[in-house]
Amino acid sequence: MEKKDLKKIYHNSPAGPIIFTVLLFLMPVFISSNYIFTIFIMIGFYALVCNGMTMLTGFAGQISLGQATFYGIGAYSSAIVTGTYGLSPWIGMIAGMILGALIALIVGIPTFRLKGHYLALATLGFGIIVYTSFKEMKDLTGGSNGFFGIPTINLFGFEFNNDLRYFYLVWVFVMIGLIFSRNIIHSRIGRALRSIEGSEVASDAVGVNIMNYKLQAFMLSAMFASLSGSLLAHYVTFINPELFGAMTSIYFLLMVIIGGSSSIWGSIVGAATYVLLGEILKQLVPMFLPSAGGEFEIMFFGILLVVTLIYMPNGLYPQFEKLFSKFKKKKEKVQPPLQVGGDRVASGGENQ
Repeated sequence: MEKKDLKKIYHNSPAGPIIFTVLLFLMPVFISSNYIFTIFIMIGFYALVCNGMTMLTGFAGQISLGQATFYGIGAYSSAIVTGTYGLSPWIGMIAGMILGALIALIVGIPTFRLKGHYLALATLGFGIIVYTSFKEMKDLTGGSNGFFGIPTINLFGFEFNNDLRYFYLVWVFVMIGLIFSRNIIHSRIGRALRSIEGSEVASDAVGVNIMNYKLQAFMLSAMFASLSGSLLAHYVTFINPELFGAMTSIYFLLMVIIGGSSSIWGSIVGAATYVLLGEILKQLVPMFLPSAGGEFEIMFFGILLVVTLIYMPNGLYPQFEKLFSKFKKKKEKVQPPLQVGGDRVASGGENQ
Protein backbone atom coordinates (compact mmCIF):
# COMPACT_ATOMS: atom_id res chain seq x y z
CA MET A 1 0.00 0.00 0.00
CA GLU A 2 1.34 3.42 -0.92
CA LYS A 3 2.31 5.53 2.07
CA LYS A 4 -0.03 8.49 2.54
CA ASP A 5 0.05 11.43 4.82
CA LEU A 6 -2.47 11.20 7.70
CA LYS A 7 -4.04 14.57 6.98
CA LYS A 8 -4.40 13.64 3.33
CA ILE A 9 -6.22 10.43 4.23
CA TYR A 10 -8.73 12.09 6.52
CA HIS A 11 -9.24 15.42 4.78
CA ASN A 12 -8.57 14.97 1.06
CA SER A 13 -10.02 11.49 0.55
CA PRO A 14 -13.33 9.85 1.49
CA ALA A 15 -11.56 7.16 3.58
CA GLY A 16 -12.28 8.87 6.92
CA PRO A 17 -16.02 9.46 6.36
CA ILE A 18 -16.49 5.97 4.89
CA ILE A 19 -14.77 4.17 7.80
CA PHE A 20 -16.60 6.24 10.40
CA THR A 21 -19.97 5.75 8.69
CA VAL A 22 -19.56 1.99 8.42
CA LEU A 23 -18.59 1.64 12.09
CA LEU A 24 -21.39 3.93 13.23
CA PHE A 25 -24.14 2.28 11.22
CA LEU A 26 -23.04 -1.21 12.28
CA MET A 27 -23.31 -0.22 15.96
CA PRO A 28 -26.96 -1.36 16.33
CA VAL A 29 -25.86 -4.89 15.37
CA PHE A 30 -23.95 -5.11 18.68
CA ILE A 31 -25.94 -2.68 20.85
CA SER A 32 -29.66 -2.75 21.60
CA SER A 33 -29.89 -0.23 24.46
CA ASN A 34 -32.31 2.64 23.79
CA TYR A 35 -30.31 4.71 26.29
CA ILE A 36 -27.19 4.42 24.11
CA PHE A 37 -29.17 5.32 21.00
CA THR A 38 -30.60 8.38 22.79
CA ILE A 39 -27.08 9.54 23.67
CA PHE A 40 -25.91 9.18 20.07
CA ILE A 41 -29.01 10.96 18.79
CA MET A 42 -28.21 13.94 21.03
CA ILE A 43 -24.60 13.86 19.85
CA GLY A 44 -25.93 13.98 16.29
CA PHE A 45 -28.13 17.01 17.02
CA TYR A 46 -25.22 18.92 18.53
CA ALA A 47 -22.74 17.77 15.87
CA LEU A 48 -24.96 19.26 13.16
CA VAL A 49 -24.99 22.65 14.90
CA CYS A 50 -21.24 22.51 15.59
CA ASN A 51 -20.52 21.53 12.00
CA GLY A 52 -22.01 24.81 10.81
CA MET A 53 -20.23 26.72 13.57
CA THR A 54 -16.91 25.20 12.51
CA MET A 55 -17.33 26.75 9.07
CA LEU A 56 -18.06 30.11 10.68
CA THR A 57 -15.59 30.11 13.57
CA GLY A 58 -12.77 27.81 12.48
CA PHE A 59 -12.54 28.86 8.84
CA ALA A 60 -14.04 32.37 8.67
CA GLY A 61 -12.75 33.44 12.10
CA GLN A 62 -16.15 34.73 13.29
CA ILE A 63 -17.70 33.94 16.69
CA SER A 64 -21.45 33.57 17.11
CA LEU A 65 -23.22 33.48 20.47
CA GLY A 66 -26.63 33.01 18.92
CA GLN A 67 -26.63 29.53 17.40
CA ALA A 68 -29.25 28.42 19.92
CA THR A 69 -31.49 31.08 18.37
CA PHE A 70 -31.34 29.41 14.95
CA TYR A 71 -31.64 26.04 16.69
CA GLY A 72 -34.90 27.32 18.20
CA ILE A 73 -36.08 28.91 14.95
CA GLY A 74 -35.79 25.54 13.22
CA ALA A 75 -37.58 23.77 16.06
CA TYR A 76 -40.48 26.23 16.27
CA SER A 77 -40.80 26.48 12.48
CA SER A 78 -41.27 22.73 12.21
CA ALA A 79 -43.57 22.67 15.23
CA ILE A 80 -45.85 25.40 13.87
CA VAL A 81 -45.86 24.15 10.27
CA THR A 82 -46.73 20.59 11.33
CA GLY A 83 -48.55 20.97 14.65
CA THR A 84 -50.60 24.07 13.82
CA TYR A 85 -51.09 23.86 10.05
CA GLY A 86 -50.81 20.09 9.59
CA LEU A 87 -48.20 20.16 6.83
CA SER A 88 -45.38 17.67 6.28
CA PRO A 89 -42.38 17.72 8.66
CA TRP A 90 -40.12 17.94 5.60
CA ILE A 91 -41.78 21.22 4.65
CA GLY A 92 -41.27 22.38 8.24
CA MET A 93 -37.56 21.56 8.08
CA ILE A 94 -37.11 23.39 4.78
CA ALA A 95 -39.08 26.38 6.08
CA GLY A 96 -36.90 26.50 9.20
CA MET A 97 -33.68 26.42 7.19
CA ILE A 98 -34.87 29.16 4.83
CA LEU A 99 -36.07 31.35 7.71
CA GLY A 100 -32.81 30.80 9.60
CA ALA A 101 -30.74 31.77 6.55
CA LEU A 102 -32.83 34.93 5.94
CA ILE A 103 -32.51 36.04 9.56
CA ALA A 104 -28.76 35.37 9.47
CA LEU A 105 -28.57 37.56 6.35
CA ILE A 106 -30.53 40.37 8.05
CA VAL A 107 -28.36 40.23 11.18
CA GLY A 108 -25.11 39.77 9.25
CA ILE A 109 -25.36 42.61 6.73
CA PRO A 110 -25.01 45.45 9.28
CA THR A 111 -22.82 43.45 11.67
CA PHE A 112 -20.09 42.43 9.23
CA ARG A 113 -19.54 46.04 8.24
CA LEU A 114 -17.98 46.59 11.66
CA LYS A 115 -14.55 45.54 12.89
CA GLY A 116 -13.84 43.11 15.71
CA HIS A 117 -16.12 40.56 17.33
CA TYR A 118 -19.33 42.49 16.80
CA LEU A 119 -21.01 39.37 15.44
CA ALA A 120 -20.75 37.75 18.87
CA LEU A 121 -22.38 40.75 20.55
CA ALA A 122 -25.04 41.13 17.86
CA THR A 123 -26.01 37.45 17.92
CA LEU A 124 -26.06 37.42 21.72
CA GLY A 125 -28.45 40.38 21.81
CA PHE A 126 -30.54 39.00 18.98
CA GLY A 127 -30.72 35.64 20.75
CA ILE A 128 -32.14 37.29 23.88
CA ILE A 129 -34.78 39.05 21.78
CA VAL A 130 -35.84 35.83 20.05
CA TYR A 131 -35.81 33.86 23.31
CA THR A 132 -38.13 36.46 24.86
CA SER A 133 -40.37 36.28 21.78
CA PHE A 134 -40.64 32.50 22.15
CA LYS A 135 -41.89 33.05 25.70
CA GLU A 136 -44.26 35.95 25.00
CA MET A 137 -45.88 34.86 21.73
CA LYS A 138 -48.07 32.36 23.54
CA ASP A 139 -50.70 31.97 20.84
CA LEU A 140 -48.06 30.91 18.32
CA THR A 141 -45.37 29.16 20.37
CA GLY A 142 -47.22 28.09 23.51
CA GLY A 143 -45.09 30.43 25.64
CA SER A 144 -43.30 29.09 28.71
CA ASN A 145 -45.66 26.10 28.80
CA GLY A 146 -44.18 24.86 25.55
CA PHE A 147 -45.49 23.54 22.26
CA PHE A 148 -47.15 20.12 22.42
CA GLY A 149 -48.30 17.65 19.78
CA ILE A 150 -45.42 17.85 17.29
CA PRO A 151 -45.76 14.84 14.93
CA THR A 152 -42.98 12.38 14.18
CA ILE A 153 -41.23 12.31 10.81
CA ASN A 154 -42.29 9.83 8.17
CA LEU A 155 -40.89 9.07 4.74
CA PHE A 156 -43.14 7.35 2.19
CA GLY A 157 -45.17 5.85 5.01
CA PHE A 158 -42.13 4.76 7.04
CA GLU A 159 -42.38 6.45 10.42
CA PHE A 160 -39.33 7.33 12.50
CA ASN A 161 -41.07 6.66 15.79
CA ASN A 162 -38.43 4.89 17.86
CA ASP A 163 -34.84 5.53 18.95
CA LEU A 164 -33.21 3.07 16.54
CA ARG A 165 -34.93 4.53 13.49
CA TYR A 166 -34.24 8.09 14.57
CA PHE A 167 -30.60 7.20 15.23
CA TYR A 168 -30.19 6.29 11.57
CA LEU A 169 -32.14 9.35 10.38
CA VAL A 170 -30.11 11.84 12.42
CA TRP A 171 -26.75 10.37 11.49
CA VAL A 172 -27.61 10.27 7.81
CA PHE A 173 -28.11 14.04 8.07
CA VAL A 174 -24.87 14.41 10.06
CA MET A 175 -22.83 12.52 7.47
CA ILE A 176 -24.40 14.43 4.58
CA GLY A 177 -23.55 17.64 6.43
CA LEU A 178 -19.94 16.54 6.96
CA ILE A 179 -19.48 15.61 3.31
CA PHE A 180 -21.08 18.90 2.23
CA SER A 181 -18.81 20.92 4.55
CA ARG A 182 -15.75 18.95 3.47
CA ASN A 183 -16.44 19.76 -0.17
CA ILE A 184 -16.85 23.46 0.66
CA ILE A 185 -13.61 23.53 2.65
CA HIS A 186 -11.66 22.14 -0.30
CA SER A 187 -13.32 24.48 -2.78
CA ARG A 188 -12.60 28.08 -3.74
CA ILE A 189 -15.01 29.22 -1.00
CA GLY A 190 -13.07 27.27 1.62
CA ARG A 191 -9.76 28.77 0.54
CA ALA A 192 -11.30 32.24 0.70
CA LEU A 193 -12.64 31.59 4.22
CA ARG A 194 -9.24 30.38 5.42
CA SER A 195 -7.60 33.48 4.00
CA ILE A 196 -10.11 35.67 5.87
CA GLU A 197 -9.42 33.83 9.11
CA GLY A 198 -5.67 34.29 8.56
CA SER A 199 -5.71 37.98 7.65
CA GLU A 200 -8.61 40.11 6.46
CA VAL A 201 -6.19 42.79 5.24
CA ALA A 202 -4.29 40.32 3.06
CA SER A 203 -7.54 38.77 1.78
CA ASP A 204 -8.90 42.17 0.82
CA ALA A 205 -5.63 43.01 -0.92
CA VAL A 206 -5.91 39.99 -3.24
CA GLY A 207 -9.53 40.75 -4.09
CA VAL A 208 -11.47 38.45 -1.76
CA ASN A 209 -15.01 39.74 -1.12
CA ILE A 210 -14.79 39.50 2.68
CA MET A 211 -18.35 40.65 3.36
CA ASN A 212 -19.83 38.15 0.92
CA TYR A 213 -17.93 35.14 2.23
CA LYS A 214 -18.62 35.97 5.88
CA LEU A 215 -22.33 36.22 5.13
CA GLN A 216 -22.28 32.89 3.30
CA ALA A 217 -20.57 31.18 6.24
CA PHE A 218 -23.00 32.74 8.73
CA MET A 219 -26.05 31.75 6.69
CA LEU A 220 -24.74 28.22 6.27
CA SER A 221 -24.16 27.87 10.02
CA ALA A 222 -27.72 29.11 10.65
CA MET A 223 -29.14 26.53 8.25
CA PHE A 224 -27.28 23.71 9.98
CA ALA A 225 -28.56 24.86 13.38
CA SER A 226 -32.13 25.21 12.08
CA LEU A 227 -32.05 21.71 10.59
CA SER A 228 -30.84 20.29 13.88
CA GLY A 229 -33.57 22.14 15.78
CA SER A 230 -36.23 20.73 13.45
CA LEU A 231 -34.95 17.20 13.97
CA LEU A 232 -34.97 17.77 17.74
CA ALA A 233 -38.59 18.98 17.69
CA HIS A 234 -39.84 15.92 15.82
CA TYR A 235 -37.85 13.62 18.10
CA VAL A 236 -39.04 14.90 21.49
CA THR A 237 -42.46 16.05 20.09
CA PHE A 238 -42.47 18.86 22.68
CA ILE A 239 -40.36 22.02 22.93
CA ASN A 240 -40.18 25.06 25.21
CA PRO A 241 -38.08 28.25 25.15
CA GLU A 242 -35.69 27.03 27.87
CA LEU A 243 -34.07 24.69 25.32
CA PHE A 244 -32.87 27.66 23.27
CA GLY A 245 -31.46 30.13 25.80
CA ALA A 246 -28.11 31.92 25.82
CA MET A 247 -26.42 29.14 27.81
CA THR A 248 -27.19 26.69 25.01
CA SER A 249 -25.33 28.97 22.57
CA ILE A 250 -22.37 29.10 24.93
CA TYR A 251 -22.36 25.32 25.19
CA PHE A 252 -22.33 25.05 21.38
CA LEU A 253 -19.30 27.35 21.20
CA LEU A 254 -17.64 25.32 23.96
CA MET A 255 -18.16 22.11 21.96
CA VAL A 256 -16.54 23.64 18.89
CA ILE A 257 -13.51 24.87 20.84
CA ILE A 258 -13.03 21.60 22.74
CA GLY A 259 -13.46 19.43 19.66
CA GLY A 260 -11.26 21.58 17.45
CA SER A 261 -12.52 24.39 15.25
CA SER A 262 -9.95 23.73 12.51
CA SER A 263 -11.54 20.45 11.40
CA ILE A 264 -15.10 19.41 10.59
CA TRP A 265 -14.45 16.19 12.51
CA GLY A 266 -13.91 18.33 15.59
CA SER A 267 -17.66 19.02 15.61
CA ILE A 268 -18.37 15.35 16.34
CA VAL A 269 -15.56 15.08 18.88
CA GLY A 270 -16.74 18.19 20.72
CA ALA A 271 -20.41 17.15 20.72
CA ALA A 272 -19.54 13.63 21.90
CA THR A 273 -17.27 14.98 24.66
CA TYR A 274 -19.98 17.32 25.93
CA VAL A 275 -22.79 14.74 25.90
CA LEU A 276 -20.76 11.84 27.33
CA LEU A 277 -19.15 13.90 30.09
CA GLY A 278 -22.55 15.34 30.92
CA GLU A 279 -24.00 11.84 31.34
CA ILE A 280 -21.03 10.75 33.45
CA LEU A 281 -21.38 13.81 35.69
CA LYS A 282 -25.08 13.07 36.22
CA GLN A 283 -24.11 9.66 37.58
CA LEU A 284 -21.01 10.56 39.60
CA VAL A 285 -21.75 13.99 41.11
CA PRO A 286 -24.74 12.87 43.26
CA MET A 287 -22.56 10.07 44.68
CA PHE A 288 -19.87 12.46 45.95
CA LEU A 289 -21.78 15.75 46.23
CA PRO A 290 -25.43 14.93 47.03
CA SER A 291 -26.37 18.59 47.49
CA ALA A 292 -24.79 19.80 44.23
CA GLY A 293 -27.15 21.35 41.68
CA GLY A 294 -26.98 21.98 37.94
CA GLU A 295 -24.42 24.75 38.47
CA PHE A 296 -21.76 22.12 39.08
CA GLU A 297 -21.98 21.03 35.44
CA ILE A 298 -21.50 24.62 34.25
CA MET A 299 -18.45 24.98 36.51
CA PHE A 300 -16.95 21.69 35.28
CA PHE A 301 -17.25 22.60 31.61
CA GLY A 302 -15.87 26.06 32.34
CA ILE A 303 -12.77 24.48 33.85
CA LEU A 304 -12.53 22.08 30.90
CA LEU A 305 -12.67 25.01 28.48
CA VAL A 306 -9.85 26.84 30.27
CA VAL A 307 -7.67 23.71 30.36
CA THR A 308 -8.31 23.09 26.66
CA LEU A 309 -7.40 26.66 25.71
CA ILE A 310 -4.15 26.49 27.72
CA TYR A 311 -2.88 23.01 26.88
CA MET A 312 -4.74 22.11 23.65
CA PRO A 313 -5.61 25.38 21.91
CA ASN A 314 -6.42 23.54 18.69
CA GLY A 315 -8.86 21.18 20.44
CA LEU A 316 -9.04 17.43 20.97
CA TYR A 317 -9.30 16.20 17.40
CA PRO A 318 -5.75 17.29 16.37
CA GLN A 319 -4.47 15.40 19.45
CA PHE A 320 -6.19 12.24 18.21
CA GLU A 321 -4.54 12.79 14.83
CA LYS A 322 -1.12 13.07 16.46
CA LEU A 323 -1.64 9.90 18.50
CA PHE A 324 -2.75 7.98 15.43
CA SER A 325 0.22 9.31 13.47
CA LYS A 326 2.68 8.17 16.18
CA PHE A 327 1.02 4.74 16.34
CA LYS A 328 1.26 4.41 12.57
CA LYS A 329 4.97 5.36 12.57
CA LYS A 330 5.75 2.82 15.30
CA LYS A 331 3.92 0.14 13.34
CA GLU A 332 5.93 0.96 10.21
CA LYS A 333 9.22 0.77 12.16
CA VAL A 334 8.63 -2.79 13.33
CA GLN A 335 7.92 -4.07 9.80
CA PRO A 336 10.72 -6.25 8.41
CA PRO A 337 12.90 -4.80 5.63
CA LEU A 338 11.85 -5.54 2.07
CA GLN A 339 13.53 -8.53 0.40
CA VAL A 340 14.46 -7.85 -3.23
CA GLY A 341 16.27 -10.56 -5.24
CA GLY A 342 17.68 -12.17 -2.11
CA ASP A 343 19.28 -8.93 -0.92
CA ARG A 344 18.11 -7.06 2.20
CA VAL A 345 17.06 -3.53 1.32
CA ALA A 346 17.30 -1.16 4.28
CA SER A 347 15.73 2.26 4.52
CA GLY A 348 19.04 4.02 4.07
CA GLY A 349 20.08 2.16 0.95
CA GLU A 350 20.88 -1.41 -0.15
CA ASN A 351 23.52 -3.95 0.87
CA GLN A 352 26.07 -4.79 -1.76
